[in-house]
Amino acid sequence: MAKERIGLLGGSFDPVHLAHIALANAALYSLQLHQVQLLPAAQPWQKEQLGAPAAHRIAMLELACAPYYHLVVNPIEIERGGPTYTYDTVSQLPSDNDYFWILGSDQLQNFTSWHYWQRILDHVQLAVAKRPDASLQAPAELQNYLQSQNKVLHHIDFAPTSISATLIRERLQQHQSVASMVPQTVVHYIEQHHLYQL
Repeated sequence: MAKERIGLLGGSFDPVHLAHIALANAALYSLQLHQVQLLPAAQPWQKEQLGAPAAHRIAMLELACAPYYHLVVNPIEIERGGPTYTYDTVSQLPSDNDYFWILGSDQLQNFTSWHYWQRILDHVQLAVAKRPDASLQAPAELQNYLQSQNKVLHHIDFAPTSISATLIRERLQQHQSVASMVPQTVVHYIEQHHLYQL
């Protein structure tokens, strides 16, 4: 039986926004994937405290993914709890699929600072999308390692966007509209649960 090609898009999703969904869909088509799994982090080790509890972040992700049958929420990191390390996640995945770790070019630049970054690459292939002000070129240490392992860095055809969860949280705190940045169902959820308000 042929292996399925599965994209993995990790993040805080605090909150999920339209650029996340656009990136997941772009990866699906660029990499000819069967499915993209969105993996909300429990406690991202390189980020500050999260704005919304895990249950709300999962609920918002499920609302955002609902119109797309090929986008699936995978709560593996939240169920595991504690600090979120990508190596722990990818080493827990079933081994009967081909996995592609989707990341922005900003994350690519610091990938070699991730815990056990070489061992992550035993489980997944890297697929990078352009982010504003960050090169698509892998840093030298990563590039040399990929070449030594006969691995390639995949590129996702994706137009960079300036939407960010930080900007969305700031706008919500100032009671400004985020309707152009967040799926409408998620906007309603944020309002209903009074999230991200001072």
